[in-house]
Amino acid sequence: MKKVFLFATSLLVGLLILSSCNSSSDPKTTGQDTVKADIPEYYNLRPKLEKEYGYTHAVRIGDDLKISGAVSMDDSGSIVAPGNMEQQMKNCYSDLEKILQHYGYTFDDVVAENIYTTSMSDFIKVSGFRNSIYKKQFPTGTWLEVKGLAVNGQLIEIDMEAHKTK
Repeated sequence: MKKVFLFATSLLVGLLILSSCNSSSDPKTTGQDTVKADIPEYYNLRPKLEKEYGYTHAVRIGDDLKISGAVSMDDSGSIVAPGNMEQQMKNCYSDLEKILQHYGYTFDDVVAENIYTTSMSDFIKVSGFRNSIYKKQFPTGTWLEVKGLAVNGQLIEIDMEAHKTK
């Protein structure tokens, strides 16, 4: 019995020593601060429209940013540049840039981009514009031709994910 007690005591002391190796006196690395950094921070580019359609345009959790699909529309929900793939694409990237900048990100921080278009052939003709946005590296992603987007007349929708390296 005495050996069992001694073994249990030794085991407990060993566990306490190991657990103290993982703790830090630096307040930036405490478990409590990690939880705070992982709290979602939401952003609405067009609050009224986003509430009406039932989505949030972006959310950041820690260093990761997820941006819902951007389309070419104004604050009232009207399509901007109907029938013009190039201008609709540029409008999408303009909105995406506003969201990135809100969080202190740039297109260099984008790691994934998905493009949905109602005409892949029209998109391919104007896709070279992306060279002016992605100067360091193109992100991963998928391009898909779809039958339609949320609002009739939308030709392109772009969503993305970004990661900020410390």
